[in-house]
Amino acid sequence: MGFREKIGKGEFVITTELTPPCGVNIDSVLRSAEFLKNKVDAINVTDMAGGIMRLGSLSLSHLIKEKGGEPIFQITGAHRNRLALQSEILSASVLGIENVLCLSGDPPLEKGEKPAKPVFDLDSVGILKMIKRMEEGYDLSGRALEGRVRFFCGAAVDPNAENIEFQIEKMKRKIEAGARFFQTQPVFNLDKFKRFMEKAGKLEVPILAGIIFLKNRKSAEYLNRNILGISIPAEMIRRIEEAKEKEKESVEIAWELIRDLRGLCQGIHLMPLGKNELVNQLIEKMKRNGNLAGAPI
Repeated sequence: MGFREKIGKGEFVITTELTPPCGVNIDSVLRSAEFLKNKVDAINVTDMAGGIMRLGSLSLSHLIKEKGGEPIFQITGAHRNRLALQSEILSASVLGIENVLCLSGDPPLEKGEKPAKPVFDLDSVGILKMIKRMEEGYDLSGRALEGRVRFFCGAAVDPNAENIEFQIEKMKRKIEAGARFFQTQPVFNLDKFKRFMEKAGKLEVPILAGIIFLKNRKSAEYLNRNILGISIPAEMIRRIEEAKEKEKESVEIAWELIRDLRGLCQGIHLMPLGKNELVNQLIEKMKRNGNLAGAPI
């Protein structure tokens, strides 16, 4: 049973993500995909996350699918105009990709003599609308396509935002444009997430809570300073700093969050920050405690 079918049946799902390399050496990332494919329901492939040039999400998504995994192809508007976005979606369809996460994306981070210029021709809502139009058989200029595309589209949401009503309105626009599931920014504050779900749950769309693995104090403080929507509590930073076995403590913190989130959402999205072995450790811990992927919520 695929990711879309499990979502449709109301099963609790687990997704994670891989970041393509800044180059063509893909051996390591493919080993990670092989390792993860039977442990999670789907694998996001990030699209130039942080505004850094990397191997394209589509090519790695295709390779993961060829190897029996289920990719979620991320596509962003930060670096492509609408012509390039439509072409990429047609290519994804031809390659058999089924799941797409539509994001506005990050502006270019890399500097140099001739730094890249951001595009942002379409934002996440615009990309969702574009795909919906292409599913109807037309491109954005109104020209009939030679065959229609079919995708299971998702989007992102920030449950940590101070203005929850604004986030809910954005979700509504994304749902109207074609979003069928949401993955959230990393969750650390349970009370804030509960307040978010009191309103978002009424939209009756599957929400996967983001869980990030903390590496150390330095990386946690970097995330707090630089990543919009992330606010890691001081107590968690203290725990990871004082832990003798930091990876074990990171898994324990993630497990505690999932245990408390379990009845609030339809799944979790794990962000391992390159520590893919921690995904396996966490899932084994979930199994031992009876929290299995595929269990109905």
